[in-house]
Amino acid sequence: MGTEQTKQRIVVKVGTSTLTAGGRALNRQRILELVQQLAYLHQLGHEVVLVSSGAQLAGRERLSYPDFGRSVPVKQLLSAVGQSHLMRIYNDLFDIFGIVVAQVLLVAEDLRHRARYLNARDTLQTLLDRRIIPIVNENDTTATEEIRVGDNDNLSALVASALEADLLIILTDQPGLFTADPRYDTEARLIERVTKIDGRVMAIAGGIGTPMGTGGMMTKVEAAQLAQRSGVTAIIAAGHEPNVLGRIIEGEALGTRFEPAISHLESRKRWMLADKPQGVAHVDDGAVQVLLRGGASLLPVGVISVEGQFGRGALLEVAAPSGEVIARGLSNYDSEDASKLCGVKSQQILEVLGYSYGDSLIHRNNMVLLG
Repeated sequence: MGTEQTKQRIVVKVGTSTLTAGGRALNRQRILELVQQLAYLHQLGHEVVLVSSGAQLAGRERLSYPDFGRSVPVKQLLSAVGQSHLMRIYNDLFDIFGIVVAQVLLVAEDLRHRARYLNARDTLQTLLDRRIIPIVNENDTTATEEIRVGDNDNLSALVASALEADLLIILTDQPGLFTADPRYDTEARLIERVTKIDGRVMAIAGGIGTPMGTGGMMTKVEAAQLAQRSGVTAIIAAGHEPNVLGRIIEGEALGTRFEPAISHLESRKRWMLADKPQGVAHVDDGAVQVLLRGGASLLPVGVISVEGQFGRGALLEVAAPSGEVIARGLSNYDSEDASKLCGVKSQQILEVLGYSYGDSLIHRNNMVLLG
């Protein structure tokens, strides 16, 4: 049944409480169960990204639970020690299934600054293309309060949005979002489906927390809201549920499902149409015809000239010889490099620049056709 399904891009976020199975130390058996489920999805052909919490706790475990206090430098110390400890565990367990994993450390600015956003997205995409599972965590070792995402719930939603994932699964110690905190209210009921996150939903989430992690139910619902707005389906479910990932992928209604408010394309269009372009790529008739047929990237060979001063990741207009703007998209190259590449074949980019950010000036995934 599972092998006949459409291949999906899935981001799985796992919280500290899931990795510890509710205890104070990393629970290897629980982590192995998680890895086994991720390996199953990977073997079915799905693209999988894991966003994992637990670095600070791993650091405490590695140092035999020292009493260093709770200052920011101490948290960074614990993260620095814990990241390698946690990754070694993941490496060893994924090796059982013959799967290579890669560590990717991110901060908020990596996904908000255009050039760094493209770099992060390209790195994740390249890993997925080579069937390597990225294991993402917030870079607590250098992050400050001003630049931190704040928790890995929202980081997972930012990653899912950047990758235009099909599904974001947030695993926690609760079966989903309830009408009240089920630990204290025996009449609390699971909310199985949410189409719109409003003040009432936020108020419910605000009253439910998880003692082990940095993010309670509120941050999980905030992450689901970001996913919704980006065209990504989000599910909050219990990490201790047997084979939770496989059962969700096979269509079983587990946890709370948050339906996307718009499609990926609509999400991309909204901000590309609203943002101010920083330059123009003037293209020839051949490029116009290829682009308007849809599904093609803008290659340098079809670019006549570029206009404006802009950095890598800038939003550009694409103009036909008539002057009509036919598309908008994010440039893989800054204005200086783009000028050098006008009319150049893709296989000559490395020769011309000495480096390459890809074969296209604007990749089709970062472009919206107008009209």
